[in-house]
Amino acid sequence: MAKKSKRELAALGSATQDVSLTLADVAKRAGVSPITASRALNRPELVNEATRKRVLETVQTLGYVPNLLAGGLASSKSRLVAILLPTINHSLFSTAVQAMMDRLTEAGYQSLLGSTGYSAKKEEILLEAILGRRPDGVVLTGTLHTESSRRRLASAGIPVVEAWDLGDSALDMQIGFSHEQVGQHIAQHFFAKGYRDFAVITADDPRGLRRTNSLVSQLKQLGITHTLVETLPLPATWQVGREGLRRLLKRNSRPQLVICSSDILALGVLAEAASMNLHIPDDLAVLGFGNITESEFAYPALSTVSVNAPEMGRQIAEALLGRFADKTCNLKLRVDTGFTLLERFST
Repeated sequence: MAKKSKRELAALGSATQDVSLTLADVAKRAGVSPITASRALNRPELVNEATRKRVLETVQTLGYVPNLLAGGLASSKSRLVAILLPTINHSLFSTAVQAMMDRLTEAGYQSLLGSTGYSAKKEEILLEAILGRRPDGVVLTGTLHTESSRRRLASAGIPVVEAWDLGDSALDMQIGFSHEQVGQHIAQHFFAKGYRDFAVITADDPRGLRRTNSLVSQLKQLGITHTLVETLPLPATWQVGREGLRRLLKRNSRPQLVICSSDILALGVLAEAASMNLHIPDDLAVLGFGNITESEFAYPALSTVSVNAPEMGRQIAEALLGRFADKTCNLKLRVDTGFTLLERFST
């Protein structure tokens, strides 16, 4: 390629500043109509793959940046999906969101993330701001929302997925699992294995507390009338898990099994137990929740509950895309993604 002169470069820079590329320019270069070019960018499912590829290559060559605002106004679609999470620092949520975003991006949608800090009130504040951007859909974590949030979402008239949970008063679609069933299953499983002295270390978050309450209730039905519970403030960290075990041991000679509301807390319990020369699981058995990557490589490998977060994320994306394509699709959808108790070497 011949090297451009300074005059040519200056002219190119001037043209770049003075002339804004339009979709019509892209269409002309790609040899398609403007409406076809628009569909290739905004409704790729309506265009054959060869045409779509040619338009995208032209966009890349010209350096064209689509005017998303103008496109959104014309189609009444923002191609934006808002995803609200309790925290962005937890790998369990991030793996689900990554799978969700990958599928949405593939379909031509952008994602807007918000962190609620496990607060229904903060979720309400975020929704007020986000709904003003007219997202095409919203993904919420859990089923606990303020009445104001429920009214706003109903008025918005857009698809909503409540994830990570299943409840009775669904806003729209629900994709997740029953936290009550998790608690019940843990109690039944370890009672059947011969455990009788249980303790719980849980963070002060709604879903962890529901699993705890369900577990304690099930144990009572099995004849275990007293279960120690340590509830600690968020965020859940290794340090909080270590503190939780110290508090438990001050209240009880030693439980047989400590059940933690997250793997992070459980890893902290393992660390604190090691510092006290307690042998896991002979002196103390430990169970986590979430099956984060670190749990498998802890010493000893941590027993935990897996919820298959990536699959949940993919199903959420598919549910939204189905509704975007057909307003009658997935009405009142309820998908139980289930859970699996993984016994490793800490129990």
